[in-house]
Amino acid sequence: MARSLRKGPYIDARLAKKIATRKPGDTQGIKTWSRSAIITPEMVGFLFLVHNGKQFVQVQAAEDMVGHKLGEFSHTRKFV
Repeated sequence: MARSLRKGPYIDARLAKKIATRKPGDTQGIKTWSRSAIITPEMVGFLFLVHNGKQFVQVQAAEDMVGHKLGEFSHTRKFV
């Protein structure tokens, strides 16, 4: 089931605080374990290090990703 429109998109408070202190295009990534956080327009241009359960996967937020969750771009299974 989708999140209520009344509540708005879910953004982890710690993640929002880290984004506010940095500027887009920073070479140092923002480490996060919050895979359920939704990518907002303010996040575009940032490099995120999203934890997939074993390691951190680099995710560069782009315009096309707005509205998707961070976990969608950090796969947890390796297909062999």
